[in-house]
Amino acid sequence: MINNPSTEKDESPSNRLLSEKSPYLLQHAHNPVHWYPWGEEAFQAAAREDKPVFLSVGYSTCHWCHVMAHESFEDQAVAALMNQAFICIKVDREERPDIDQMYMSAAQAMTGRGGWPLTIIMTPEKKPFFAATYIPKTGRYGQAGMMEIIPRIKELWDKNRNELLGSADKILDYLKQTQSQPSAQAADPDGAFLERGYAALASIFDPQNGGFGTAPKFPTPHNLFFLLRYWHRTGEASALQMVEATLQAMRLGGIYDHVGNGFHRYSTDAQWLVPHFEKMLYDQALMAIAYTETYQATGKEEYARTAREILDYVLRDMTSPQGGFFSAEDADSEGEEGKFYVWRAEELKETLDKEEFKLFIRLFDVHESGNFEKGGNILRQRSALVDVASVLKIGEQDLYERREKIRAKLFLAREERVHPFKDDKILTDWNGLMIAALAKAAQALHEAKYATAAIKAADFILKEMQTEEGRLLHRYRGEAGIPANLDDYAFLIWGLIDLYEAVFDVKYLKAALQLNQAMMRHFWDKDQCGFFFSADDGDALLLRRKEYYDGAIPSGNSIALLCLLRLMHLSGQAELEEKAWDQARGFAEAGEQPLGHSMLLCSLDYALGPASEIALLGCCEDAGIIEMLQALRSRYMPNKSVVLVCGEEIGEIAPFTKNLAQVDGKATAYVCTDHVCSLPATSPEKMMLLFA
Repeated sequence: MINNPSTEKDESPSNRLLSEKSPYLLQHAHNPVHWYPWGEEAFQAAAREDKPVFLSVGYSTCHWCHVMAHESFEDQAVAALMNQAFICIKVDREERPDIDQMYMSAAQAMTGRGGWPLTIIMTPEKKPFFAATYIPKTGRYGQAGMMEIIPRIKELWDKNRNELLGSADKILDYLKQTQSQPSAQAADPDGAFLERGYAALASIFDPQNGGFGTAPKFPTPHNLFFLLRYWHRTGEASALQMVEATLQAMRLGGIYDHVGNGFHRYSTDAQWLVPHFEKMLYDQALMAIAYTETYQATGKEEYARTAREILDYVLRDMTSPQGGFFSAEDADSEGEEGKFYVWRAEELKETLDKEEFKLFIRLFDVHESGNFEKGGNILRQRSALVDVASVLKIGEQDLYERREKIRAKLFLAREERVHPFKDDKILTDWNGLMIAALAKAAQALHEAKYATAAIKAADFILKEMQTEEGRLLHRYRGEAGIPANLDDYAFLIWGLIDLYEAVFDVKYLKAALQLNQAMMRHFWDKDQCGFFFSADDGDALLLRRKEYYDGAIPSGNSIALLCLLRLMHLSGQAELEEKAWDQARGFAEAGEQPLGHSMLLCSLDYALGPASEIALLGCCEDAGIIEMLQALRSRYMPNKSVVLVCGEEIGEIAPFTKNLAQVDGKATAYVCTDHVCSLPATSPEKMMLLFA
């Protein structure tokens, strides 16, 4: 049974959200609050009725959004106050990240904190003067509640409006002053940026538990991407050790779903035990990439196995019939966070036989009294399988198979529970990340089903979420809508490049180049360089922001920089590299604050080189080409680009391949590193020697 509130029939009166597509907005369509969706109708009403605007931003799988909704937005008394004092607007932050970023910055400026649900009160001209996150219905522990705050703001609006307007103007001025404006006149960034990035991450690494910093702990896979690249560049063993320790700790911890696979959002403690139980598509994509790349770097099967588990979870539970990927699964079921995932000891005993249960408690941290709330157990694996197998004196593969048999039993039993809500909207940017993850895994793990899934998703987006003019749309749910932002373009281009290198269908490389042109045309800052988050013809907000911070997901600017470099190597278009360096120079300030810019440092690592271009002459089915691809894909080589020359079509996109010829009719590799080309190689062994 899938618990999907957005599709459940509700006979109570509805508001203006009823015709929206967002599951989050539909969850609030029967609130007594007179919600508007974001749009001119709401702001015109605010001006006409001379009321401030109450903006509430959240998302469908947000636990505290649910709490505030139940306490306040479903409460008649609170709703009456809100309707009297404000024009009320609901925004799904996943549908409108541009609005979310803008007002989250305002909230952080005003309160020093951020998060969801985000509450902003603003003028009809969209200028904020009050900000908060979760607000209880009534005051407690020194915090004012909705019942106290609303009358106070209404009184100020009616009697001391100039005070509020002055505050709003000051906040807007501050946001304008702090809007980063990188300059293309800065010096070229160099390897010192990478050294500072490594030192910064090493300084906050948790050697006891893995990960970085203290509680709460987030996966932040792009930290690991950068450390892998730093290890590859310098041979610094501790960089790889930090990656492995973190990936192993997370895989053993409660942040991982040991029954259904996939990662929860973050850990509330330093030991990775108690997660915030929601599952986000972007976490699955980025974590799958981290495990795949670490498998390539180490050759350890445990990382390949985890990557497969994550991707198989997505294909099983998060994939639409059309091929696109759903956004998220909630932390809550039946109104209780984590209820779907937690086990009481007696439930495990009822599901497993005695021998299975005996083995299970050797593998997992299970207590009769529980290790979590209400006697429940969050499943956490005690030790790596290889260590347990050694103690039990059995083979690791045998132990893995026995564990899998137990897992399958628990999975079937858990399927009988009420499932968490699934947000089934399809977002272009997050789908781009998942396409990249599947394409990388298809190559490294030699799994054709992942390439097939990536193809289906890419074809769906290019057909259903692209306009006739070649512009992208951001969200699909029954129909596509909302103009795309920078992340949509950058992340999808990333996925299309990886997909091309997985299957060598030229249409994906061609689509990546066309989307890159649209991204440059509509998002590039011609004065200060870098990319704006919203398009030049997008919705008019207070500011047109640029985002450089690599937070839960990498910034669009970091990925766009990487894509410019990769497309240059694949196509030979030198102007793309020039744009990339303009952008990199503009990010010089990030070198002074490397924490929070780890994906940018990955892109800089590519820019600094050595970076290799490999042209393979032959077709995918040729035995020699297959052997060469296997050799390239089995090694961790993050800064390479591979073009397959089979027929004439690739020559139109990559003219440098037109004059290349096979040697003696054999599959042939041409390798150029930092614009210096080697003699052609006709065997995998000779080709790989060129990278020594």
